[in-house]
This record gives sequence, structure tokens and C-alpha cells, in this order.
Amino acid sequence: MPSKLPPSAHPNVPLKGRGAATFQPGRFAKTVSEQVDDGWHERDDADEIESAPQTQIIEERARSIISRNDSPDIPFDQSVNPYRGCEHGCSYCFARPTHAYLDLSPGLDFETKIFAKTNAPELLREELAKRSYRCLPIALGMSTDVYQPIERKLQITRRIIEVLAETKHPFSLITKNALVERDIDLIAPMARHTLARVYLSVTTLDNKLSARLEPRASAPHARLKAMRKLSDAGIAVGVMFAPAIPWINDAELESVLEAAREHGATSAGYVLLRLPHEVSPLFRDWLARHYPQRAEHVMSAIRQQRGGKDYDATFGKRFRGEGVYAELLARRFQLAKKRFGYDGERYGRPLDCSQFVPPRKPSPQGELF
Repeated sequence: MPSKLPPSAHPNVPLKGRGAATFQPGRFAKTVSEQVDDGWHERDDADEIESAPQTQIIEERARSIISRNDSPDIPFDQSVNPYRGCEHGCSYCFARPTHAYLDLSPGLDFETKIFAKTNAPELLREELAKRSYRCLPIALGMSTDVYQPIERKLQITRRIIEVLAETKHPFSLITKNALVERDIDLIAPMARHTLARVYLSVTTLDNKLSARLEPRASAPHARLKAMRKLSDAGIAVGVMFAPAIPWINDAELESVLEAAREHGATSAGYVLLRLPHEVSPLFRDWLARHYPQRAEHVMSAIRQQRGGKDYDATFGKRFRGEGVYAELLARRFQLAKKRFGYDGERYGRPLDCSQFVPPRKPSPQGELF
């Protein structure tokens, strides 16, 4: 009896609970396998559920933890990512191609094979203690979500924030998970001294669309409630409408900013959909499975903003695009910010680096006092 085909072998069928539905090969793969339905079985919903890939958590002993950035259009110089991959499964995630460096699929592997850097807090302490270290705000979770489901158990992010709190090191983070509420006790005291800021990414207010776009992230209403709790605790909160996708969620720009402002957000930003490397075929596949009738219309609008291509990585253009649609979206965003009373600063007020106190290096003789 032939074994049941995995869901990725069934074209145009969404995979329940996952953003990607295929093991899209990475761009460095030397060999590529292709699955074919030989017609020996009939598919039903039970097959889909039974054969859905399960999440694997892989411990990684990282050698360094702070990543430096010198891109002129990114508003941070340093970042820390406690995980590789993200179970939220956002179909459009620009970080998916990073799994190709591990010889894994930017598709299903990215959201089912999660690498946890369990030694991240210790490494961070060591790097902050170096004499050569220069204090600059650290952004948590730029290539992963620091509050994805496994964080509830492993608490790597919480232990990182404990190190930052101890050393009075400024940081910001962005998440799609209401689990951030758990760490209000650590973040709120830092926020009172201009040392912390939190952004919630809200892509849509529609639960059904959210479940398709980002299947294992918190529901939109849960993110808004988390926003309110953070704001009430005195934490500076921002909202990111990211990504804006033509003919999918772009019409919600104003309603998302309005709802976020009502829940305490004081700063706002947006990013146009980015489709670097393997993300482009993955997103095209997602469109074919969820919105086949408008797929070409969506991609046509994207190409109009990217110089006729699926993506343009040029600094200054990659986050905003170009052309009539991009200009209209930027204008709508500015008008919405003004209408709902957002802070004039794009990412909120600068964080304070002057309070940083380097951690003491552990002594081989132990501590006397």
C-alpha cells in the first residue's frame, strides 16, 4: 500500500496551520526533489491533518549573539535573534531565505525546524562586558519573532531582557504574539527610563485573513489587547502595518492605525511587501492556494512598484517601493498618522544609551561580595 503523500504534493490546497505548503528548496541546494501524485490514493482532510509536518525544536549553541547592521535604510545598528526560523508561519516573511544557509527549505522547514539559541543570554552578557563594546540600542527579533510559541517554555527572550535590564541597556522589539505581556514586569521599569520600546505588528483586523497570512501568530484582537496592557503599564508602544500587500490587506491601513491608536500606540510605521530570493515563489504559491482568482492582479501591482520585477533590493526603495501606488500608500499613511494623532517621529523618541552599565566579567576566583 503506497504511503500517503504529504500535503505539499497536492497543488493549490492550503496546509492547515502553516503559511507555506511546500518544501521550497533553498537557493544553495545542490539537489532538488519533486513530489508527484501517482494517483494511488484519494486525498481527504484526514490525510492532510495526519501528514502535516510537526514542529521540531533544535538546540543551537551559538558562537556570537549580536548582529551588526550598516544598511542605511534600517533604523537599528545591532540586533539579537534568540531563534532561527519562526513557527508563526507568515507566508510573506522576508527572513525565510535565511534557512537556505542551513541547507534547509525556506518553506516548511523555516516554520517547522526552529533553532533555539539556548546560550544566548550568557553570550550577550559576555559581549556587553567587553571593553571594546559600544552601547547602541539593540533590536530584538529582526529575523525571527522573539515571542513565537516555543518562547513560552524556553524563556530565552525573557532571560535576554533580564540581562538588558541589569545593565540598563536600551532595546526595542517587534512581535506578533501577545506573549509579550508576560514580560511587562521587566520592560515597564526600563521604559520609564527611556530604555525600552515595543512594537506590535498588526497586518489585518480580519481574523480569517490573519489565519491565512500568519497562521500561528496571535489573533489581531489579542495583539491589540496586549498593546493596551503595555501602554497602561507605561511602555512606549508602536504599531507596524507590515507588510502592506496590494489587493489583500492594503485597504485596512487606516483601520489598523485607528484601532492601534485606540489601544495605546503612539508611533506607527509600515512596510511594503518584500519578496527577496525564495520568498517570491513561496508567496506566489500562497496566492494560488488562497486567492487564485486575484493572484495575477496582486503580482501585477507588486511588479509595478518594483520596476517590473517581483522585488527590488535597492536601498531607499525596498521598504517603500516606487510608482503611483507606492506614492499613494505613503500619502495615505501620513494622513492617517496625522488624523489619529500619532507621534511625529517615525519610530518614536530615541532610546537613552547614557545609562548603560557594563556587566562584570565572571571572576575565576568567584565573588567575595
